[in-house]
Amino acid sequence: MQAPNPIPDLFADMGRHIGMSRPAGQCLGMIWRAAQAPCADDLTLSLGLSRSNVSTALKELREWGLISVARAPGDRKEYFTAPSEAWALIRAIIAARHRRAVVPLLDRLLAEETRSPDARIAALHSALEEVSAWMAELGTIAPHDLASRFQTEPAQPSPQKRAKKKKGKGKSKALKT
Repeated sequence: MQAPNPIPDLFADMGRHIGMSRPAGQCLGMIWRAAQAPCADDLTLSLGLSRSNVSTALKELREWGLISVARAPGDRKEYFTAPSEAWALIRAIIAARHRRAVVPLLDRLLAEETRSPDARIAALHSALEEVSAWMAELGTIAPHDLASRFQTEPAQPSPQKRAKKKKGKGKSKALKT
């Protein structure tokens, strides 16, 4: 008997935090991790989900733009693939969240801004437009470039820590003389 695969549950939990259904997260985890592209029947068997749950989850994942459909010559079944590179998957998720959540929110804020004289609404709309532009850019750049934007340089000591180090060195020199 094979040990259970924790990846589908991990993806289901992650998916919940970005607005995806649990079955969609489980299917994405299995598709992303699969050595060969699975079909819906494979997902049904390996995840223990009903065929209708898998079909609905696959439709959701296609709407998110997170999976692609592939076909094998002479086979009527659809097989599903996901970006195998982590940063490509993250880029697709950013683009989907932008499209599905941020853009509609911007539209609602714009409508409220035209109805309300409250300057805070206009300021919020303006700030969210900047976030939206940033997300839109991140959702289109190459995975390697996306990764490099998030990589951090080694932390530099703060000016306060540097000042303490200098004081400490000064004291030790005074003691040596």
